[in-house]
This record gives sequence, structure tokens and C-alpha cells, in this order.
Amino acid sequence: MSKIALVDDDRNILTSVSMTLEAEGFEVETYNDGQQAFDAFSKKLPDMAVLDIKMPRMDGMDLLQRLRQKSSMPVIFLTSKDDEIDEVLGLRMGADDYVKKPFSQRLLVERIRALLRRQDALESDEGPAPEETKVIERGELRMDPLRHAVTWKGKDVTLTVTEFLLLQALAQRPGFVKSRDQLMDVAYDDQVYVDDRTIDSHIKRLRKKLRMADSEFSAIETLYGIGYRYNEE
Repeated sequence: MSKIALVDDDRNILTSVSMTLEAEGFEVETYNDGQQAFDAFSKKLPDMAVLDIKMPRMDGMDLLQRLRQKSSMPVIFLTSKDDEIDEVLGLRMGADDYVKKPFSQRLLVERIRALLRRQDALESDEGPAPEETKVIERGELRMDPLRHAVTWKGKDVTLTVTEFLLLQALAQRPGFVKSRDQLMDVAYDDQVYVDDRTIDSHIKRLRKKLRMADSEFSAIETLYGIGYRYNEE
């Protein structure tokens, strides 16, 4: 039974979403603000967190930033209808996905399941296909899917599940262009709709993390209007 943390200052959302998730077989913990959640996460992490952005004491952005210092646990943001800037910023900071309020609880459940399946596949010896579990070495890049480990020039790079899957898809075939649609298929299930901006935000975050290991990193190339490709050179 996967444990899901819901963090939102709207008690109606906490009550209704937790009831839905529990009916789907999840164990649910609820928190009214980011500080309360962070204190609990410091003791034991859940399997996934669903965070509202705007909360008292510690907002979702601050909570995510602290989480990403020690964990790649999947995180979904809940955002208000007009919070487009917050959505992009959240993805760049390391969120795996976002859902806009008001939202379909069925959609939220499907996105939670999709992220948990990918997390399980990365952690399981039996889940992914053989090609997806092989260690990838491309120039200075080394990826170990079974350990969810990435290094660049020997330096560890901590990636979220989504970032790892996108980098893996690009690095498996250096020089070949992956369209945004193809990358969406890699990172999200068919029933989960995301737009181009979501993929672009994940790629920007991915580049930023690799440039923290090497300020000259430029292996992920953008082909405007087409997509992305990985170059070993």
C-alpha cells in the first residue's frame, strides 16, 4: 500500500481527496501547511507528495526546495487556474507534475498511479524491459536505471523520476531527435495529458542539474520546433 501525503490549507480538498485515495487503496496522510509536512517528512518520507503551492508558514515551493536537497520522491503540485508562472517554476525546481484547480479527482488518481508505476519500475529488478535496465555510458554520462543513479564526469547528479526517464530516452540514441510528443510518451501515460511547456520545463531543470556538475554541459541540444537530442561530443 503506497503512502501519499496531501499538503493543502483547504480542508475540503484534504477531506475529499483523501477519501478518494483511500477508496483506491492508498494510505493517506494530510497536512495543513508546508512546515507541518516538512517536520513529518524529516522523520519518515511518504511514497509521494501532493502539494498545494500557496500555503501558510511554508509554501509548496519552499517545501519542494527542501525536499529536493535530500530526496527524489515524486511530487505533484496543485496549482490555481492562473498560476502558470508557478507551474513552470515548480517544474524547474523538481516537481514531477502539476494539476490545476479545480481538478478531476480521477485525473489526479491517474497521475499519482503513473508516477508510482515509474518509481517502482526504476527501483525494481523485474519491472522494466532489459533495454531500460542496462547501464548507459555516453561520453561523460553514466546512468544506472536499477539504482536510479546518474553521474557526469564522475559527479553524482540527483534527478527526479521524470527527469531520469527523459535523460534516459535521449541518451539511449545519441544524435537522434526526440520530439516533444515522443518525450511525453516516455514520461507520462497515455491517459495523462501534458503540454509542450511541461516537457520544456523538465528539460530546463535537467540541464540545470547537469550544469551544477559541469558548467560547460551542453550535451542536450534543442532543435526549435522539433524537439531535443543528446550529443556525445
